[in-house]
Amino acid sequence: MTLNEHHYEVSISWTGNRGTGTSGYRDYGRDHVVAAAGLPDLPGTADPTFHGDRDRWNPEQLLLAALSQCHMLSYLHLAVKNGVVVTGYTDQAEALMRLNRDGSGEFVSATLRPAVELSDESQRALADSLHGAANAVCFIARSVNFAVHHEPVRA
Repeated sequence: MTLNEHHYEVSISWTGNRGTGTSGYRDYGRDHVVAAAGLPDLPGTADPTFHGDRDRWNPEQLLLAALSQCHMLSYLHLAVKNGVVVTGYTDQAEALMRLNRDGSGEFVSATLRPAVELSDESQRALADSLHGAANAVCFIARSVNFAVHHEPVRA
């Protein structure tokens, strides 16, 4: 492996067999566990619309979380490089997924709403401009085939 390549591994274990496996659409649970070496297990399921459990993470939430996390980490890196001292960061992200008549679906957009706190408010314009650059270098945003929008809000 070179410094230009990074490999990731997770395992998924389905825990939703209610005794008859996938004998019918409503006969099995969508619960599963996402695991990676050395990390706590992540309880997963389907979106509640698709018979998932509201108390577990679904893949759609995890995709949006990955976009939000990646943007934040890219943004913080660029803040350091540009001399902007960030003292707080939150995001209220949302995404839109559309279903097709054939049962398939896809995300069509995501909107991140980062609220950034600064040690020097006079750098607000520079700080806000870094969101576009963060989107350009975020590994996850560069990997999806839908628009990722940014609407910075005041912290």
